[in-house]
Amino acid sequence: MSIKPEHYDIIRKPLITEKATLASANNAVVFQVSMDSTKPMIKEAVEAVFGVKVKAVNTSITKGKTKKFKGRPGVRSDKKKAYVTLEEGNTIDVSTGL
Repeated sequence: MSIKPEHYDIIRKPLITEKATLASANNAVVFQVSMDSTKPMIKEAVEAVFGVKVKAVNTSITKGKTKKFKGRPGVRSDKKKAYVTLEEGNTIDVSTGL
């Protein structure tokens, strides 16, 4: 499977949080992905870019909060996270760059 430029548009960045670190114990990696991406698209992109076999993809959408920016009201943008579970024996080191 060859790497297409749109694969880098689907996977925005890896997320490194406490919850993502706990998920890594179950051979899972967490990525921020584009809002219009689907689970099969995410699976194809991760397999092509990182050269691993994906077992499952779970997604969640976090709605943007209303916050004040320098005293003015504003809205943070919505975010979509993908929890990618890898097959046994496959790993992705998210501490290094793409």
